[in-house]
Amino acid sequence: MKRILPPLNALRAFEAAGRLGSFKEAAAALHVTHGAVSQHVRLLEAWLGASLFERHNRRVTLTPAARAYLEQIGPLFEQLAQATAQYGVPEALSRTLSVNAPATFTLRWLVPRLAKFRAGHPDVEVNVETSNGPLESLKENYDVIIRGGPDTFYGYAMRPFLSEERLPVCSPALLERVPLRAPGDLRHHTLLHTSSLPRLWPDWLASVRMPALRPAASLTFDHFYLSLQAAVDGIGIAMGPTALVADDLAAGRLVTPFTGPRLASRSYCTYVADAKSGDERVALFRSWLESEGMDA
Repeated sequence: MKRILPPLNALRAFEAAGRLGSFKEAAAALHVTHGAVSQHVRLLEAWLGASLFERHNRRVTLTPAARAYLEQIGPLFEQLAQATAQYGVPEALSRTLSVNAPATFTLRWLVPRLAKFRAGHPDVEVNVETSNGPLESLKENYDVIIRGGPDTFYGYAMRPFLSEERLPVCSPALLERVPLRAPGDLRHHTLLHTSSLPRLWPDWLASVRMPALRPAASLTFDHFYLSLQAAVDGIGIAMGPTALVADDLAAGRLVTPFTGPRLASRSYCTYVADAKSGDERVALFRSWLESEGMDA
């Protein structure tokens, strides 16, 4: 009896988009373009003669019939992956370690150190994706997830590797233009804020008993790394996380005008699913992070 099968690439795109609820995320998971996923889905819709998704602004949702279809074919993809694993995985894929980490941490701490890991472990390919969302919102099956902590998540093993505090930082050139000898002198400066952490400056000013201090100006950014870059460029004074500005302090790009007080902050931790705890690549990467964290 002849098998009637839909276009398999189109079926793969549909499964990923339906599972993730996004053409963009499906494209990232499949390592293709957003347009390729859309084209494959349209091809499958034409082949089936039915609409599969309801398109919204940033997300897509399955039609009731498509959801039932996905519930039937989804387990088949998992069975296919398991059956294929019995015969080995291509070498390039077996060496790839997928990591998800916050953007500012990745840019200012992880990326400058990755060359050291690659030099010590040239057989391990590291694929880093950035996200600031909570761990439970991630839809990809990452090998190592880096987030603040320590927190407890069911099914995940947590290990801290890097601690930090927060205190004001600025460029030495800024201090040459406008001296900063005491916290009260902040009224002559621009304070740099991050929208996701609005309490940093108010909490620090409260700790020096100047909660009502009004700076000469304030500037707010939507990402922490932008406020830190603005500090390096001499635009103003940022609340710098010690771990993420350590390299800038050592190089003289930033200075700490005050020795304290320092605000307590959460540690950086690795979260690894229990099913991946025995993976040698995961163990190597976690141990390397912990070694680097001790040296920071």
